[in-house]
Amino acid sequence: MHIRADVNSGNESLSKMADLQTRIYTWRHGRHVGDDTYGNRYYEHKSGERKRWVIYKGAPEASKVPPYWNAWLHYTTDEVPGEDYERRDWEAPHQPNLTGTRNAYRPSGHVTRGGERAKATGDYSAWSPEG
Repeated sequence: MHIRADVNSGNESLSKMADLQTRIYTWRHGRHVGDDTYGNRYYEHKSGERKRWVIYKGAPEASKVPPYWNAWLHYTTDEVPGEDYERRDWEAPHQPNLTGTRNAYRPSGHVTRGGERAKATGDYSAWSPEG
């Protein structure tokens, strides 16, 4: 269960109300199980009811949840990730979604990088309905 408000909706009072409701719900029904390296806090229902959620540090953005906490939130694992989590050799460090930021990926043909693409190399031919 993800409890969050749409920060981009333009209605800040609605967002604040949803945040308040989430905090009250968490205070009444939540049991804190851990935090991640980004400051997000993870909870499950006190009664043992099958509900888990996250309270994000900063803007609510699901891509800020590291993969091992995402697995716990979605019941892929019941093992709560601890501080001692060790990444495997093949795992890259987690990064939130960078779309819309200055660090977003922009290929060489992107308008902010000159808007010029490299010429086709000849290994591509466009499809045509005639065959």
